[in-house]
Amino acid sequence: MRIDIITPEKTLFSSENAQSVICPGIEGSFQLLENHAPIISALKKGELTVVENGSNKTFTIASGLLECSKNTVNILVEE
Repeated sequence: MRIDIITPEKTLFSSENAQSVICPGIEGSFQLLENHAPIISALKKGELTVVENGSNKTFTIASGLLECSKNTVNILVEE
């Protein structure tokens, strides 16, 4: 699945081959896998983890917004 993590200043991360992403949602952490149903969610301060090719990449965020549709996840964050 495609994942883009973007701040107002730059693109933090972009991948076409991610297996999942774990997000700090305001109602609790959640994970998105391939073929997830469309979703829009607010994110709170915490760690955002992307699993790609068996390795984890972790980003610390202050807040953000996530949109997922058709195996594309766009995450807009404040660092």
